[in-house]
Amino acid sequence: MKKYIFIPCLILSFFACAQKQEFKSYTPAEFEKLMKANDAVQLVDVRRPDEYAAGHIKHAVLINVQEVDFIDRADSLLDKSKPVAVYCRSGKRSKEAAKKLAEKGFDVHELNSGYIGWQDYQKSKNEGNGS
Repeated sequence: MKKYIFIPCLILSFFACAQKQEFKSYTPAEFEKLMKANDAVQLVDVRRPDEYAAGHIKHAVLINVQEVDFIDRADSLLDKSKPVAVYCRSGKRSKEAAKKLAEKGFDVHELNSGYIGWQDYQKSKNEGNGS
């Protein structure tokens, strides 16, 4: 009798793992292209307030991933029917945030090199234009 219970549990656990949500990481150029191609993208800075105040990508909403109410705030501020693009300082916290958001059903896109990579990319674009 025990093996008849084990088999359905095994099958259910397989499907639970198979439904795990994922996210995609982008280079700064790809991230910029994503945002320009879809004006419905919700841009989220997941750093601390002091980091955000020191500089952030235009139109980004601050939702600190290190706060205990991160998911509750995301649920209240973001629309699950629209894509979410997240970034942090260097890419570590944004991956954590992306994972949490994807598990809650958000369509998540993450800047793999963070705000530092974004700034470097923007600087290299400006230097290439003679600015």
